[in-house]
Amino acid sequence: MIGYVIPALIILLVVYSLFKRVNVFTAFIDGAAESLPLLKTILPCLATMLIAISIFRSSGALDYLISLLSPLLSPLGLDPKLLPLILLRPFSGSAAVAVTTDLMATEGADSLVGYTAGVLMGASETIFYTLALYFGSIGIKKTRFTLPVALIASLVAVVTGIWFSNMFFPF
Repeated sequence: MIGYVIPALIILLVVYSLFKRVNVFTAFIDGAAESLPLLKTILPCLATMLIAISIFRSSGALDYLISLLSPLLSPLGLDPKLLPLILLRPFSGSAAVAVTTDLMATEGADSLVGYTAGVLMGASETIFYTLALYFGSIGIKKTRFTLPVALIASLVAVVTGIWFSNMFFPF
């Protein structure tokens, strides 16, 4: 049933545009043409961030950071296997999904690591991607309190996500 929602919306849009006598194709092309300057503004910010993440992972810096943090966080109930997810989630949603998929494939979706990874994916946001996209698209250079508050909210999401996972899914 849910597979019919998108086709139904498209048909509804076409019927509505026929009723209002709007040329859908021309309106679509005009909208796409108007978005190109915005894409020119956003694309450099996103490309730079994605390249930096790729370099960070490929250089081994992520693995080094994980090896430094693991002894400190393990006594707090944080499985070191979750650190790549926690560190990458604020930067890249696709990298976080890849890490989560790998964790669930290796550890099992119904393991504590799998549950916690799912909770962390749902409780946190790609902060830097969102800031680059929204602030970069309208040219805001000074984010004031946005970044610190978003990072604090992400930290709260990670801490409570781990706590709730350990509390509700004890293995």
